[in-house]
Amino acid sequence: MTRRIRFNAFDMSCVVHQSPGLWRHPEDRSRDFTDLRYWTDLAQLLEKGNFDGIFLADVLGLYDLYGASPDAALSAGVQVPVTDPLPLVSAMAAVTEHLGFGLTTGTAFEHPFPFARRISTLDHLTNGRLGWNVVTGYLPSAAENTQSRSQLDTFDHDARYDHADEYLEVLYKLWEGSWEDDAVLADPVSGVYTDPAKVHPINHTGTHYTVPGIHVSAPSPQRTPVIFQAGASSRGSTFAATHAEAIFVAAPTQEKLAGVVATLTQKLEEAGRSRSDVVIYALLTVITDATEEKAQAKAADYRSYIDHEGSLALISGWMGVDFSSFDLDDPVAGIESNAIQSAVAAFQRSSGDEGREWTVRELAEFGGIGGLGPVLVGSGESVADQLEEWVDATGVDGFNLAYAVTPGTFRDVIDHVVPVLQARGEYPTSYSPGTLREKLFDADAHVPDNHPAARFTPTGVHA
Repeated sequence: MTRRIRFNAFDMSCVVHQSPGLWRHPEDRSRDFTDLRYWTDLAQLLEKGNFDGIFLADVLGLYDLYGASPDAALSAGVQVPVTDPLPLVSAMAAVTEHLGFGLTTGTAFEHPFPFARRISTLDHLTNGRLGWNVVTGYLPSAAENTQSRSQLDTFDHDARYDHADEYLEVLYKLWEGSWEDDAVLADPVSGVYTDPAKVHPINHTGTHYTVPGIHVSAPSPQRTPVIFQAGASSRGSTFAATHAEAIFVAAPTQEKLAGVVATLTQKLEEAGRSRSDVVIYALLTVITDATEEKAQAKAADYRSYIDHEGSLALISGWMGVDFSSFDLDDPVAGIESNAIQSAVAAFQRSSGDEGREWTVRELAEFGGIGGLGPVLVGSGESVADQLEEWVDATGVDGFNLAYAVTPGTFRDVIDHVVPVLQARGEYPTSYSPGTLREKLFDADAHVPDNHPAARFTPTGVHA
């Protein structure tokens, strides 16, 4: 069976997403993130390369654990300033036909009722090309600015997922259960636009929310957007196995990554789902050029721009640890985290690194380009070989591609790597028709019967 390798672009509406210091490179355009043309140009480039989509990360807080201050993050431009990614989707959708959009928002910071309308709106405007990346929030500064004192008392890693379970239940009831497919009549003869008998209140009463009424938007092409998730801790992977259709994972070695995929596969089975019900993308950065020599020179050039303090500010936020209190040669050992627990685990006793602990210095250098995923360097042929090896060794379906410089990193992949994979029959030369869910799974536009959202469809829906 021929491999199928998928690409997704990983970006964020800020100047430093995953590669601190690279904004200073003369070929980088990340400083144009407030210019809508940057995003529309990027969307058209990615569609030219037959990318599944663009995944827009987001945070609603500062990376202020490093040195117990936001100064390092502010100085380095580490995910601050940052703007709302939602308005970008409409603009990018207007200039593309097939590209999917993975939108990140947190369940801790907005009531599900208005959020349901915003997502339905975007799914309508994109003709069903929307995915939602469900995050529970890991930055304490975001919680401090958006939550009550009683909510702050429960800002615990696992409690955030308990809250998110109910958040999604409310959304599923609104998206799937409130309106029947044929509720909208739009009949000029009778004068009836919507049949009231086919619109239902959801009558939700739970631990965190009471939502009695109807969804105020008519069903969008997918109803529930494709659910994206990136949780890889024990609780996070259980949540992902229950809800996610696309899962983003990150690990520095093939062995670590294979372990994450194996755990997710087992948890999918426990949730009554199968491995084929999800697409797993691994975080990875590609630095490539026409020849091996040019690619290696380009990588060396990029690494000369790394801001190591900015890297540690970013990693401190991800891991929930103040790395300013460590010596650079200290091992990354014995750390307990209330932030992204999988990020900590990935860099503790990496067996792919012969069992020794990573040091803080190595962590800062590794995370300086592309965050906590590996960086592949080489010609198009060499990178294609390496991608094949990662797929075969780990079981991932594709890659969530971060960038060193933007849009140059993405353009290089499209120019040098995509044609090689296409020639090998491992990468698409065109898009499948339909919504994002249809493109990813060659299936119906709506959630499958074994997805938890399907439990809330009333009689007559999806008939």
